[in-house]
Amino acid sequence: MNLTILGCYAATPRTITNPTSQVLEIRNRLFLIDCGEGTQVQLRKNKIKFSKINQVFISHLHGDHFFGLIGLISTFALLNRTTDLHIYGPKGIKEIINLQLRLSNSWTKYGLYFHELESKQSEVVFEDDKVIVKTIPLNHRVYTNGFLFQEKIKERKLNLEAVQNYKIDTCYYQNIKNGKDITLDDGREIANEKLTFDPAPPLSYAFCSDTAYNESIIPLIQEVDVLYHESTFLDSEEGLAGKTMHSTAKEAARIALKANVKQLILGHYSTRYENIGLFKEQAETIFPNVLLADDGKSFEF
Repeated sequence: MNLTILGCYAATPRTITNPTSQVLEIRNRLFLIDCGEGTQVQLRKNKIKFSKINQVFISHLHGDHFFGLIGLISTFALLNRTTDLHIYGPKGIKEIINLQLRLSNSWTKYGLYFHELESKQSEVVFEDDKVIVKTIPLNHRVYTNGFLFQEKIKERKLNLEAVQNYKIDTCYYQNIKNGKDITLDDGREIANEKLTFDPAPPLSYAFCSDTAYNESIIPLIQEVDVLYHESTFLDSEEGLAGKTMHSTAKEAARIALKANVKQLILGHYSTRYENIGLFKEQAETIFPNVLLADDGKSFEF
């Protein structure tokens, strides 16, 4: 599982920082999460192939999380994209994007599908044979969702030495990897655990950006491998965090601790701070495993 941070700062873009956008690669699937202004430039800088992005997840309709979307959609069209693009986001996103496409007479030739979200309960929004994605309802000034990406359990690993010792034909290998027992020609039944090894545990990633401190999300993100949680403010601006419905670094750490996550990544920093290292220092007083997001930074898990 690889995470590339395209932008992780709050509010307006600057020459040295970018608003929220990131790319998650899991089981060879590439998911774009939020699309702040300048996202397509950051994709190019980080050498991420546009053609690999088929799903875009938008947390909410504040500009620093989706103003880059119309530009990206238009660029896809200019590059003669033919693959369908699916966009998951709050109700209203279809109207916003279609208005811009209509008034500029810039309709795409590829399929553009909107999956508008309204539920305040967690729901499955995407699923294939390898990955499932669920919403994480957040508490912000407008309707907002985080997203939980979960890898499905992989097929079992073949114990080649064992299957060869039993002289099992290769035509049965896929059934064995699928977890089935095998009956030999002499009638003996061989249990699957004698022929395979357990697969690696499935990985999970939770994206929680733009939310007031919200313990109701804890059951949804319990024991995830990696939690990205907004930390717009330091402790000295706790009152401002409450007024704007954002979180502090310590509040993000409390959520990570209560949810027993393995790794916390902080991001969505207010640009009032010159030293983002202070976010890590404050969070680590509560939760030990803290990493700092930064534009252009990649993580491998």
